[in-house]
Amino acid sequence: MAQGDKSKYTDKQKRKAEHIAESYEARGVPENEADARAWATVNKDDGGGKKPGGSGRGKRTSHPAAHKGGEAGGKASGGRTAAERSASAKKAAATRKANAAGA
Repeated sequence: MAQGDKSKYTDKQKRKAEHIAESYEARGVPENEADARAWATVNKDDGGGKKPGGSGRGKRTSHPAAHKGGEAGGKASGGRTAAERSASAKKAAATRKANAAGA
């Protein structure tokens, strides 16, 4: 596991970090690096451990980074002509076809 005491993290945060680390390892990242990246991602998303340090309650676990996708969606294609979008689509299709042939 990555450096540091993980006692202040919730079970949900620990599961999340483990899942992220497994994903990195499946892509060939060394185990130590995968763990470090996974915990960095949990900290980025949740702002650290959520369990209370003394009196009081823990903090809510929200996922701001995980929900940012799509905010700017459509702006790039909206400013292009139909011909430009078509050319881009044809180029993408050719790239996918070439990659499929090479794999």
